[in-house]
Amino acid sequence: MPADSKFRIVGIAGSLRRASFNRSLLNAAVELSPAQLAIAILEIGTLPFYNQDVEDERVPDTVATLRQAVRDADAILIATPEYNYGVPGVLKNAIDWLSRPPRQSALNRRPVAIMGASAGMTGTARAQMQLRQAFVFTNSYVMCQPEVLVSHARDKFDGAGHLTDEPTRQFLARFLNEFASWISRVSA
Repeated sequence: MPADSKFRIVGIAGSLRRASFNRSLLNAAVELSPAQLAIAILEIGTLPFYNQDVEDERVPDTVATLRQAVRDADAILIATPEYNYGVPGVLKNAIDWLSRPPRQSALNRRPVAIMGASAGMTGTARAQMQLRQAFVFTNSYVMCQPEVLVSHARDKFDGAGHLTDEPTRQFLARFLNEFASWISRVSA
């Protein structure tokens, strides 16, 4: 990659809540990203529920737009909450739409990094593991390490949603540098 070019990253927050810790974590990633990454956050709240009949009739415009954005990107960055030990339905729905058609989807051979923030102690570890399993089917290249598992998020973000915990900020910056290196390696 030439020194002046950037990897185009699609950022997806797995929560619809305006004050979501994971939306805030994505915003912090935009702020802390190295020069090689250009992160554009996309919304998934208007996607219809995945339905093969709907897809067979006509792919909804919101789905077609998301698919094209992912196809045009160099990689995907996902910030997932954990609901009931798992992936939020809205995020799984987006992955289901993006996974079609099988073996030719927008996710095929796409580098992915997963991070998450939670008010609890495990920092979305279970949800991240479920996402990793889903990305096996899509043939996506998920970065294994380092893992961003922000626990006790209420103590690490201020009331305006800014990531204020300095060790977490430093770790997130390191994670993003590793992601840039990961994209270079798997895209070569």
